Amino acid sequence: MSEYQYYEFVAIDRPLTTAEQRELRAVSTRGRISASSFVNDYQWGDLKADPRRWMERYFDAHLYLANWGTRRIALRLPVQLLDPDLAATHCVGHSASSWATDEHVILDLYSRDEDGEEEWWDDQAALASIVPVRAELAAGDNRLLYLAWLLCVQDQELDEDELEPPVPPGLAELSGPLRSLVDFLRLDEDLLDAAAQASAPLTTKAPSAAALAKWVQRLPVADKDKVIVRLLRGDNTHLRAELLRQYGGGAAAEAVGGGRTVGELLASAEARWAGRQRQAEERKAAEQARREAAAAAARDRRLAELATDPEQAWQRVAELIATKKPKEYDAAVALLADLKALGERDGQSRAFRGRLHQLRQEHARKPSLLDRLERAGLIASAASEMPT
Repeated sequence: MSEYQYYEFVAIDRPLTTAEQRELRAVSTRGRISASSFVNDYQWGDLKADPRRWMERYFDAHLYLANWGTRRIALRLPVQLLDPDLAATHCVGHSASSWATDEHVILDLYSRDEDGEEEWWDDQAALASIVPVRAELAAGDNRLLYLAWLLCVQDQELDEDELEPPVPPGLAELSGPLRSLVDFLRLDEDLLDAAAQASAPLTTKAPSAAALAKWVQRLPVADKDKVIVRLLRGDNTHLRAELLRQYGGGAAAEAVGGGRTVGELLASAEARWAGRQRQAEERKAAEQARREAAAAAARDRRLAELATDPEQAWQRVAELIATKKPKEYDAAVALLADLKALGERDGQSRAFRGRLHQLRQEHARKPSLLDRLERAGLIASAASEMPT
């Protein structure tokens, strides 16, 4: 299997300067570089830079994909929008880690397929489908952080008696970007379902214009002046999210205190998996029974029709064999199988065996036909009939 690695970085809050783009070009001559992104893939070699340093210096989102099963997604947010301590309480292992600089908090989420084989994934669209989770987190939706913690649980990086963090609302109704993240990181659906049992419904309520107006009126004049200056300077990327956090309307419902242990979540996920397997087996058995009943009913109808004129059926067998065509041989064998079943039903098995023996003697030089009769269980193999 040839090697394949895909790297994509995106700058969201501010464009890359010309000088920064030159710095990136010095690292990669093949990379597709713009003011907002760096994209490259490798079928030999590797990126000659540390993605962690690039996230600290240049970019707000990063996706990595390798065909031996490794997937990675990293997101950077301003410290004003994500408490570094909050990130650290959720990103507690190798699968989900975080670190902070003076200005940013970076989340690094990692998944590795145990079989080491990467199924097909549209790498060109993957990051675009996931990156909106960054804005959701900036607005106060902490489901991403809980999913990061759950990824560490799945990869058994925590003690079984460790308690879960507060459970955010809406785990049972993930947004499209969060669903893409779950799929990309291979987060176990049974574990997610188990966690969602303690998650309140998502009840986002936008503040009314009147409520916002009253809140703005109570703000100190100095705070209002700062907001206007930032707006005029173009520093408004996350201004709305920051203000809504101050207002208290950025988040949906409050998270509930997590009272379950890691071991309890894993046991619940295992029980859900076992239940799904049991249901699947029951559905499979029911479907098999249905097919068998339908086949038996169809055979009964065929036998009833054959019973009206068995001789005509035997004549049809002779006509099919006379064509010397493989497809017609198959039809003749199928009709003989029905004649055998008819003989067993009506107590005429001995008569059937006699006629079949005669037919075999007549066509002893047709090995293709005899092979079909043998595989259908209508005649014994030549080897089994040899004296010992």
